[in-house]
Amino acid sequence: MPDPRRWLILAVLMVALFMSLIDVSIVNVALPSIQLGLDASQSQLQWVLSGYALAFGVGLVAAGRAGDIYGRGALFISGVAIFTVSSIACGFAQDANLLNIARAFQGIGSGLLNPQAVGMIQQHFRGEERGRAFGFFGAAVGVSVAIGPVLGGSLINVFGMEHGWRWVFFVNLPVGIAAIVLAARWFPKPLFDNQPVEGARAPSVIRDLDPGGAVLLGLAVFALLLPFVETGGGPWMWSSLPVGLALVAAWLWWERRQKRRDHNPMVDLDIFRVASFANGALLVSLYFVGITSVWVLLALYMQDGLGHTALAAGLIGLPSAILSGVAALWGGRNVTRLGRKLVIGGLYIALLGLATSILVVWLRSIGLASEWWLLLTLGFIGVAQGLVISPNQTLTLADVPLTYAGSSGGIMQTGQRIGTSVGIAVITALAFRVLASSGWSWAFMAGFAAIMVVVVATLFVAYRDLHHRQAA
Repeated sequence: MPDPRRWLILAVLMVALFMSLIDVSIVNVALPSIQLGLDASQSQLQWVLSGYALAFGVGLVAAGRAGDIYGRGALFISGVAIFTVSSIACGFAQDANLLNIARAFQGIGSGLLNPQAVGMIQQHFRGEERGRAFGFFGAAVGVSVAIGPVLGGSLINVFGMEHGWRWVFFVNLPVGIAAIVLAARWFPKPLFDNQPVEGARAPSVIRDLDPGGAVLLGLAVFALLLPFVETGGGPWMWSSLPVGLALVAAWLWWERRQKRRDHNPMVDLDIFRVASFANGALLVSLYFVGITSVWVLLALYMQDGLGHTALAAGLIGLPSAILSGVAALWGGRNVTRLGRKLVIGGLYIALLGLATSILVVWLRSIGLASEWWLLLTLGFIGVAQGLVISPNQTLTLADVPLTYAGSSGGIMQTGQRIGTSVGIAVITALAFRVLASSGWSWAFMAGFAAIMVVVVATLFVAYRDLHHRQAA
């Protein structure tokens, strides 16, 4: 029987997810304020973003597996607590180094709670209800990305440039406390005891968590992400890429060895033989390579290119955020009926939004349009966000065993983090190369054109999955 508290549980998950995800985008507009308030160098400012991204990404799969084994509720609450306490530490930081240490702990907390949310949705919802639940998940993702700059710009306007950045972190305190109190009240008890799952072996020792696999994969993700998040490290930094690939190969060998020895691997690699999971994980990774760069390029174009304030740069994405939430809820309700065709339709809408945004910027460059027409064209991208992220999550995890729900969700989120870091590094590098010889308009258009190429590649993966589903 379904848990009668499942919608209350989902509400707690969404509050904490929104808090952790909004922290990715809200800090972007706070960087000038941080630089003024702490006299931070460019390298220190970069690590305000990079430290969070690295700490967030390296432990996602291990955290998801730990929740699968020992109980998702307790680890979720622990992640929220770590994130909340480190947010306070960020707000009170007296120099940039202390801020970056606290930001790394924020990333650890976020990486701990996110896969538990995916696993708990898998655990407490079935059938069409699961699609609706992931619809709320997608709404939280889409709205948090776009609303972050608006909230950050507003707080800095209210509290001033020198100290406004501190309130970007302090706002997490009441949200985190509320999430912890409600989770302790509504989550199933005991928190450290997962409901038994058919075919699952009861954990008895720490080796069931597969610490060897956790270390190998964490180091691999760190090595793969490092050259993309630390762009000022010089050519030697790229040597970590082959090291990361070698570590991935070592991790794959280790996981197969664990299964041959009848030990519980951190990730059962057989899930990659499930076409829906393999295609869906690749699809969302590619999608994040492209689409997350939209908001980075938009902020640069509006502020550096056109001289608008951080608040104005954030507000131009507000209609997109609202439409993303609405589309995610609609997509969640209809994903069972429409299947992969829903995601394919969302990708075509994304291409429409990207192409019309390029047209608006070109017309503005020749004096025939205003940049505020982007309010309309970015709305298409918001709709696409809602129709791609949450329906793809539902379709990708539909055939994954519940015993690996958390670690499988961690794999998907790790792909998103790697895709985001790679995409932002590559696409912004292309935009700045064009900027060196042309203006911001051409740099913006070149970046958006590159994003369109990535979305087209994502479409091929979506059609491949559709073909597999029809053949089955």
